[in-house]
Amino acid sequence: MRAAIIGIGAIAKMHARALRDIPGVQLVAATCRTEEKGRAFATEFGCQWHADTARMLRREKPDFVTVATPSGAHLPAVLAALRRGVHVICEKPLEITLPRIDRMVAAAERSGGRLGAIFPQRFNPVVQTVHAAAAAGRFGTLAVAASYVPWWRDDAYYGPGRWQGTKALDGGGALMNQSIHGVDALQWIAGATMPGLAPGENPVESVVAMTAVRAHDAERLEVEDTCVAILRFKNGALGQLLAATSLFPGQLRRFLVGGRDGTAEILEEQLVAWRFRSESADDEATRGRFGGTSGTSGGAADPMAINYSCHTRNFESFLEAVRAGRQPELDGREGRKAVAIVDACYRSARTGRVVPVK
Repeated sequence: MRAAIIGIGAIAKMHARALRDIPGVQLVAATCRTEEKGRAFATEFGCQWHADTARMLRREKPDFVTVATPSGAHLPAVLAALRRGVHVICEKPLEITLPRIDRMVAAAERSGGRLGAIFPQRFNPVVQTVHAAAAAGRFGTLAVAASYVPWWRDDAYYGPGRWQGTKALDGGGALMNQSIHGVDALQWIAGATMPGLAPGENPVESVVAMTAVRAHDAERLEVEDTCVAILRFKNGALGQLLAATSLFPGQLRRFLVGGRDGTAEILEEQLVAWRFRSESADDEATRGRFGGTSGTSGGAADPMAINYSCHTRNFESFLEAVRAGRQPELDGREGRKAVAIVDACYRSARTGRVVPVK
């Protein structure tokens, strides 16, 4: 399958490496407006560089594209590809507003093309293990599901000329950009305990949130570097979110999921708690498999300190669906859920009220 990347930012190299690891996939092209950057990328990854997305789609005829532009510029790239019948898998968040995401989903349905979302934490083996336990009912009556992202970004990350930290292209700060992986994984795990949810239905009922700028220049930063939120799930469970780029030097991401019959806690890629009222034959092996060190800083202080193998699995899952002619499990409607929760958090922070998730 012929692949192309739209947008040669920092994450594009991770996309290229992940695609290179998939048999039967060839990266043929990448686009960006800066010639020096584009030609250097093309040389490194053995593909063609194009300054214009429409021209690239017309000349290279890729089977699918990955979209790696700034978050608030995903929509035009996705629409351009779908109009030409090219399948699309798009970096998180799908877009920075729900109406834009809805346009993307509608365009995919009209064109017959596949729209997939990139949320690599769903393909992290330790997160998948907790999700499977939730789906099997091992936590019993779910009480709490929480995600903590206590990260750090220095002043240069939000410096002049950067799209990060701008409302127009980032759409939000620590919650929309860095913590959205945790938001998606959290709702995915909690949703597995609610078999009665309709397809595409969000498991989060309502949120209350507060945001602040605590470690960066509040006069210049347009978005939050700190957010705390409380969630109410549709089954009555409660959730917590911590999203920060304000905590020097940055700590590992953490998930906590538990209820009447068991608790699991993840520290990046390490399972630090795995206890159930009724032990299964595999529990000791699970603790052994994931009980070592985390193995990665997970982007706690460096955005590029991420293991791209979960991106590879994310792409593989999408391509399996494309080849089989079916919708990806992580499609546009699934990718929309995390943004709907983030959107509700921002509305709550503005109004000081409990806000329902759209």
